[in-house]
Amino acid sequence: MFDELRDGEFDAFTDLLFNALVGFAFMFFIAFAMINPVAETGKIDTDVEILITMRWPDGHEDDVDVYVEDPVGNIVWYNDRETGLMHLDRDDRGQFKDVLLINGEEIENPLNQETVSVRGLMNGEYVVNVVHFIATSVDPLPVTVKVEKMNPSVRVIYYGEVELTGTGDEVTVARFTLQDDEIRDVNNRQKSLVEATRRTGPAGPGGDQDAATGEVVAQ
Repeated sequence: MFDELRDGEFDAFTDLLFNALVGFAFMFFIAFAMINPVAETGKIDTDVEILITMRWPDGHEDDVDVYVEDPVGNIVWYNDRETGLMHLDRDDRGQFKDVLLINGEEIENPLNQETVSVRGLMNGEYVVNVVHFIATSVDPLPVTVKVEKMNPSVRVIYYGEVELTGTGDEVTVARFTLQDDEIRDVNNRQKSLVEATRRTGPAGPGGDQDAATGEVVAQ
């Protein structure tokens, strides 16, 4: 009789323990399912394929311009802000009319920065130049440039600083060749893009490109 009571008590305890374990497992599963997946490092959701950022000291009155040439000879600059698949997103003229409108009030914007976005890729060489358009002093001006390939993850093609020495000074900061998804032959062999725009006019020597195929469309 006592053995039967002990067996019954043991069975009840076993059932209770089993139900507790099942409940704990279910709660663990629910908690795990609600955890957000960890974002993959370096993944960027953007249509920009190459981003070029040029900066010089904040609040400086000098005017610096970025020029970028694509493999078919299109050149984007302040006088031709959109050509081929390239776009000059911001043309900064130093402190000249560099203001922000906040709550109806004009606030001086100290940031000196220009950016160029390339929204489609094609094989061949890209050239990135910086030009000292207006110098307000005789002191050298430090300019930093960063070139990034955005997809499928961010890769820095070039990052560095050069010094511009006066009005009209032009420096090739980076030349690189794109072959499919590979970046090759990164160098700074000098090439004047200012002279190229003077020879060909604002539209540049190339033409528009088809975003899907990368082919040049005749003008």
